[in-house]
Amino acid sequence: MSTPLKQSKKNLSQAVHRSSIKTSSGLLERAFTFAFKGMVYPQIWEDPQVDMKALQLKPDSRIITIASGGCNVLSYLTANPEQIIAVDLNRAHVALNHLKLAAIKHLPDYSTFYRFFGEAHEKANVEAYHLYLKDKLDKETRHYWESRDWTGRRRITLFSRDLYHHGLLGYFIGLTHKIAKFYGVNLNEVVKAKTLDEQRTIFDRTIAPLFDKRLIRWATSKKMSLYGLGIPPAQYEELAASGGGDMAVVLKGRLEKLACGFSMSDNYFAWQAFSRGYAPASPKEARGSSGPLPPYLSQSHYEEIKSRVGRVQIRHKNFKEQLVEEADQSMHGFVLLDAQDWMTDEQLNDLWAEMSRTAHKGGRVIFRTAGVHSILPGRLSPDILACWNYEEEESQKLNAEDRSAIYGGFHIYTRQ
Repeated sequence: MSTPLKQSKKNLSQAVHRSSIKTSSGLLERAFTFAFKGMVYPQIWEDPQVDMKALQLKPDSRIITIASGGCNVLSYLTANPEQIIAVDLNRAHVALNHLKLAAIKHLPDYSTFYRFFGEAHEKANVEAYHLYLKDKLDKETRHYWESRDWTGRRRITLFSRDLYHHGLLGYFIGLTHKIAKFYGVNLNEVVKAKTLDEQRTIFDRTIAPLFDKRLIRWATSKKMSLYGLGIPPAQYEELAASGGGDMAVVLKGRLEKLACGFSMSDNYFAWQAFSRGYAPASPKEARGSSGPLPPYLSQSHYEEIKSRVGRVQIRHKNFKEQLVEEADQSMHGFVLLDAQDWMTDEQLNDLWAEMSRTAHKGGRVIFRTAGVHSILPGRLSPDILACWNYEEEESQKLNAEDRSAIYGGFHIYTRQ
């Protein structure tokens, strides 16, 4: 019998492994799947506001998305779609999504919900889990959160130890803070800026020079160095190519957009990167009402999301496997994140064949790429590609609005 952990390993292997284990590329791919089998993204790093503009959701819209950390799955409910199907290869992400659904349904009020996921560092969250949530979870999800991780502590205690300091991405961000501190730079200084000009000054004075340091240039030249961002070897090559082969140049440019492209009062991605958490509320304000937050954590959306949470389905499988079960022309939106950067040409064509079959007329596919350009021309069968129209101008406009700033391209395709 296949356990969730075994299924995760199998799915990740199929998604990432392209080379023989006897080759250096094959060893790197297997090191990535080993790192990726646990919690990777406590918070998803795609901007839901950009996604919802691109998807043009309506009350009858049915969409399918990769779940990741679950922030966007819940945030999409603010656009009032009919149904959201969220799939993921990673059992930790599946468990986190189930926990978020149960939390917004069964925790007693907004303040308790916000404390659980907005702050995620108080013992009261573990008490709330035992009081309100554990008996509402399915067997596999409960087993995941009550079993022990590599530190020997129960996973549910992550919500009393700051969830956002953990997971592969959390550890990676923590390491970057330590490296910056080694060079005398406090990354937290960025979020204290009051204007875009101040943000620019701080970046130019403190962060930009780090990318000229020999240690950082050496580290960023190694494919394994970016596993903490969830970047597999194949995607690393695409990302480096966008900077003429110099990864330090690419990362400096992406971090510059994150630090300088948007006001700190409106960019919770920057707060996570530079402060390792969300902006705190002032003592006079209600919990969660101050500072930028993902839509699902905003008090203004709490009641509407709570009333619509039954529209979400979570599946531990890959995108194509789920689409095979869907009827012709039954889906209005497809959210692929950056997963296609991992795929072979055969996998791409199999996936897009199913999306072409299941897409409603005018249905929209959105995805991000490490590089600037869409990866589909030259790789997707001309017959399949002819079914879709690339919304290039709209894609470029929304890419510029993406506050997460870590991707080179945002792309929209519309079913003919």
